[in-house]
Amino acid sequence: MNNQESTLVLLKPDAVKRNICGEIISRFERRGLHMAALKLVRLTREVAAKHYEEHADKPFYPALLDFITSGPVVAIVISGPQAVSLVRKMIGATNPAEAQPGTIRGDYAALLENNIIHGSDSIASAQREIAVHFTATEIYE
Repeated sequence: MNNQESTLVLLKPDAVKRNICGEIISRFERRGLHMAALKLVRLTREVAAKHYEEHADKPFYPALLDFITSGPVVAIVISGPQAVSLVRKMIGATNPAEAQPGTIRGDYAALLENNIIHGSDSIASAQREIAVHFTATEIYE
């Protein structure tokens, strides 16, 4: 049983601006995960709103949309055994101040508002989020 899964990763505008996308992607590859889709995009406000719809009633929602649409993001579908939980562990705590050294946020992020990376938090979220950012023909298994 290999538990093959796919998950969405977004390398946020701060990661793109700092030119650390390759370093982050290589961590996933070295772990044995593979990229099923990859693109550099500038999210529209509509796509960002659809992506973050579960946070629409929260006070930080407008700032979240402002940040994710402030520059290009690298959108990636990552696949492999238990990809959702493995990627989440590799990313680290949402708040970089609580992220362990050795995790992506622990190594590269300092502020909660600019925390470098997004990873789907469940298989259901991954399926929904992948559909927001990719068409079926853009994903290669």
